[in-house]
Amino acid sequence: MTYTIKEVAAKTGLSAYTLRFYDKKGLLPFVARDESGYRAFTDGDLNLLHTICCLKDTGMKIDDIRTYIEAVMAGPKTVDTRQALLTAHRQAVEDEIAKLQQNLEEVDYKLAMYSAPDATERVATEYNMAQMEKIALKLPNPYVKQ
Repeated sequence: MTYTIKEVAAKTGLSAYTLRFYDKKGLLPFVARDESGYRAFTDGDLNLLHTICCLKDTGMKIDDIRTYIEAVMAGPKTVDTRQALLTAHRQAVEDEIAKLQQNLEEVDYKLAMYSAPDATERVATEYNMAQMEKIALKLPNPYVKQ
């Protein structure tokens, strides 16, 4: 079975414009054209497109995705290349997740503080400390009491 670009857009949530952009950037060399010159996507193409979206959504650069797709197109002799590329990307994703986890912990800390029974007092203490620090350092006080 084949799919038109409109059908693929509906199935993937990508716009036809995005699919054309990916094609122009060399990410879709596996998509054949029918006798009228229209892109004819197959189920296998959709699987590769899913991988492309996964890599893009996890921050891989277009050039690196193209390198990966070129390796896929070259066949099984490129398994080592693909593995190296994805291993490096996986590490970058793990690093980003760790950074996001740290940021989430800060958000959770603040939420817990604001949910505490003594939230107003705790916030007032932090607020006063911040103002006193500015005064002690002879800096303008940008804090405005509301």
